[in-house]
Amino acid sequence: MRKFRTRLNNRKKTLDLPMTMSEMFEEFMLVKKGEGLAKRTLSEHYKHFEYFRDYEQRELTADEMTTELFVGWITFMLHEMDYAPATVNIRVRTMRAFLRYCYEEKTWINEPVHKRFKPVKAPIDVVEALSPEEFRRLIGAIDDSSYTGFRTKVITFALLDTMVRVSELVDIKRKNIDFKTLSIRLEAADTKTRVGRTVPISSRTARLLSEYMTETADFASEYVFLSYEGEPITEHTVRDNLRTYGKVARITDKRVSPHTLRHTGALFYILNGGDPFSLQRILGHSHMNMVRRYVQMTNMDVQNQHSVHSPLNYVFRT
Repeated sequence: MRKFRTRLNNRKKTLDLPMTMSEMFEEFMLVKKGEGLAKRTLSEHYKHFEYFRDYEQRELTADEMTTELFVGWITFMLHEMDYAPATVNIRVRTMRAFLRYCYEEKTWINEPVHKRFKPVKAPIDVVEALSPEEFRRLIGAIDDSSYTGFRTKVITFALLDTMVRVSELVDIKRKNIDFKTLSIRLEAADTKTRVGRTVPISSRTARLLSEYMTETADFASEYVFLSYEGEPITEHTVRDNLRTYGKVARITDKRVSPHTLRHTGALFYILNGGDPFSLQRILGHSHMNMVRRYVQMTNMDVQNQHSVHSPLNYVFRT
C-alpha cells in the first residue's frame, strides 16, 4: 500500500495531474483487501470494473464520473447487449460500492452518483425445485461404480442434505466433518457471508461421506472432494457433473444444478416439518426474506395445499 501511495504522490507532485478513475479504483481495492474480503469477491470487483472500462474505452477523471455516464452504461447493457436485469444488477452493485467510496470516504467526486445510479427492477428468479421423484431419478441415473460417479453421488446427497452453496462445498475440509455429532463446520473464510457456521448431516449422508473419505485418504489432502489427481475439485466440475446426470435422468424442464439442490433441500425441509428459523441458520442467511425466496413451492405443492385449504372448503363445510 505504501509503495502505491508513494508512486501516486510522486506522480501528482511531478506532473500535477488529477487522479484517474483507475487509480481511485486501485486504492479502493487496497482497502477492500485490507477488510479481508474473500478472493472470489475481490475478483468480482476487478471483473466488473473491467466490464465498465471495456464500455467506456478511455481513462476518466473525477469530473467525468457522472450519473449520466453510469446510467448510459446500464442502458447499453440492457438494450445493446441484451443482458438480463439480474446480470446488470450484479455489475451495478459492485460499481456502486466503489462510487460510494469515492464520494463518501475520499470526496474524490462531488456528485453522489451511487445514490442515483441504482439497480434496475428485475423479476424474482424462480428456481423450480425438484420433486422427490425427480431426485430419486437423479440418484438412480448416477453410475456410482466409477470414481467420478460415486463422488457425484456423495456430492448430490451432501448438497441436498446440508443445503450449502457449491462454493462452500468445494472448500469443505476433512478435519471439519464430525461423524460423532453428524455435522460439518464451514469456516468463515470459505462462506459467502464470511461468517462460519455448522450444518447438520443425516446418517445416510454421513455413511456416504465416510466411505468416500476412506477411498481418498491416500491422497493426503486436507480437502474432501478431489479430482483423479487428488486436487480439490472446482465449482465448474460439480455443475457439469450434475448437468450431465440430470440429462441421463431425463429431467429436461428444470435446471439440475447445485443451486437447484439448495432450493430443493430448503423446500423439502419445510414440507417435512422443519421450521424456517432453523432453516435460516442452516442456509447461512442473516435475513428471513432470503429464506422466503428459497422456499418457493412448486405448482403441485400449491395445488395440493389449495385442495386442502380452499376458501370454499371453509365456506361450505359439511
